[in-house]
Amino acid sequence: MIDRTEELVTVFGGGGFVGRYVCEFLMKSGVRVRIAQRNPRQAYIIQPLGQVGQFGFVRADITDRESVRSALRGANAAINLCGVFGAKMQSVHVEGARNISEAATEAGLEALVQVSAIGANASSESDYGRTKSKGEEAVREAFAGATVVRPSLVFGPEDELTNRFAAMARLPFLPVIAATRKFQPVYVRDLGKAIAMAALDPQRFGGHTYEIGGPQRLSMVELHQAILEITGQKPEILPLPDFAASLLSKLGWLPGAPLTRDQWLMLQRDNVPSGDLAGLEAFGIRPTPLAAVAYEWLGRFHKGGKFAGRRINLTATN
Repeated sequence: MIDRTEELVTVFGGGGFVGRYVCEFLMKSGVRVRIAQRNPRQAYIIQPLGQVGQFGFVRADITDRESVRSALRGANAAINLCGVFGAKMQSVHVEGARNISEAATEAGLEALVQVSAIGANASSESDYGRTKSKGEEAVREAFAGATVVRPSLVFGPEDELTNRFAAMARLPFLPVIAATRKFQPVYVRDLGKAIAMAALDPQRFGGHTYEIGGPQRLSMVELHQAILEITGQKPEILPLPDFAASLLSKLGWLPGAPLTRDQWLMLQRDNVPSGDLAGLEAFGIRPTPLAAVAYEWLGRFHKGGKFAGRRINLTATN
């Protein structure tokens, strides 16, 4: 077994939804983890996942070069999980990614993992897709051996995907936008492990781009139906015409959830791996189906608070 106790990985945005699972796998591997983000208090949930002395927190803003350099001091590898919607996409997705990759090169880091998104495309109609693509380019220019990971939608206990859809299903009618759009949702533990592995083994994964999806390709309606089956909820599904959804996106509102114009533009294309790039199989990870684990956190939405099916232990086994 490799002794990694002297290794240090800085995880920008490590206290977020995906970050906590990335950090969990890193710490299970034996490395020390430094969680860097604007408000370190939001990352304190990480503490029970590691041993005393195995983790630390540092205040960092990836749009500030000096704070990035400070967060990388003494590190062997870095992971950038930062992403936003809104006015700061250019500064976070592009300038922030450039700051991290340039500082990683200056500091002589062995590995850098840039978490992007399926849909990252320089010609995308959405600012999100374009800035994610530009961020990838900036990273490649500054750190040629970086690993780029592009996930599809991510589901898990704390997600804003399945939980929000299940909450909306309490309504008698469940409005569904982009009803025919295809997705390939990936379980957060599978994604977190792949990201951690990429940071720990740059000889194997460095310099490559991976598109990460789950085992099922679902339309938006099918995704809602799968959640309804798990929760036992029975609202009437109401696919919204595109013109109505487009109007709502201009207003920034969908019944039960916010919807930005840029998010709507992202929904104009399927969010699935292209098939041209490797995915979870490259990491030896068998993708987890939604139905195998979602009872664990969606059972609370079931009538009477009862589970619609068997409980699944969420301990990672891959």
